[in-house]
Amino acid sequence: MSTYGVAILSSDLKTLAEDAKKADEKGLDAVWASEFYSRSATVSMAAMATATQTCRIGSSILYGIGRSPLVLATEARDLDELSNGRLVLGIGNGTKRMMSDWHGVQDTSAPALRMEELVPLVRRIWNLHEGPIRHEGRFYKMNLIPTEQVPPPKRDIPIVTAGVRPRMCEAAGRVADGLAGHPLFTTKYVEEIVKPAVAKGAAHAGRNPDDVEIISMVMCSIHDDPLIARRELAQQIAFYASVKTYDTVLDVNGFTKEGQAIREAFGRRDLPAMFDAVSEEMIDTMGVAGTAEQVRDGLRRYEGVLDHIMVYPPSIGIAPQRVRDNYDALLDACAR
Repeated sequence: MSTYGVAILSSDLKTLAEDAKKADEKGLDAVWASEFYSRSATVSMAAMATATQTCRIGSSILYGIGRSPLVLATEARDLDELSNGRLVLGIGNGTKRMMSDWHGVQDTSAPALRMEELVPLVRRIWNLHEGPIRHEGRFYKMNLIPTEQVPPPKRDIPIVTAGVRPRMCEAAGRVADGLAGHPLFTTKYVEEIVKPAVAKGAAHAGRNPDDVEIISMVMCSIHDDPLIARRELAQQIAFYASVKTYDTVLDVNGFTKEGQAIREAFGRRDLPAMFDAVSEEMIDTMGVAGTAEQVRDGLRRYEGVLDHIMVYPPSIGIAPQRVRDNYDALLDACAR
């Protein structure tokens, strides 16, 4: 049976903590923080951890690329302690442009291989009690000799890795405890592309693919007027579909023509045309929108396809108070 969580996009840390508390009280399985150039996922998770009691605290995602393996491991260990063992460490590379322009990474090649090197190294740091670390890899180097005895970790912190294209999904199957999918993921894409890629990676590593949790954001908009909800969802779809990196998802679902129109409009900075280029079929396929009852019914198509459904309120071109109202409605719709 699928579990439900929520992506929290609050504008400030105080509100973010309050929103996480609401989700926890509603019985959601997890609350998820994101990271961008204006927000730290680790600090966000710390705020959420202190405001909640039982739900998992996850990042979807934080940039592993922007931190050394040591900083990433120690931050995660502290967050797991702060949350009393509720952390889910979700890490990703971001796009190649993010890697180079935002984080100053010069070698943006082979992002899947980078992730496959990073995840085991982070786990090795968590288990420093087993002995010194001498690592000479393609992307990371470490010579870490502890100066005193290091206690073993209290638990194995789960790591989920972000993936869209098949090779990154395969990386999750090889080294991670879960896959963090993209908001554009559809049930068709998960069944036909994601799960086979995860299984391929798991087989390569001699693992059971059922041990890899398939997690994805699902864009959801609730409004008493279904047309308003659908327009809001279309705006968020257009925002993500304007990035050529995600062509694979659009193509598999038969939305190549719409994607081209969206990117052309984006190139002209014509937002209304971008939003209008999102077809009704895209709205019905790439998210869920309508009244509360319609959204509850629509989310059922993801059950059994995703292990964990992360509801995600649209925000592009939408007033902050409306985003908040939708968030509260989604908590009620997904309450245990």
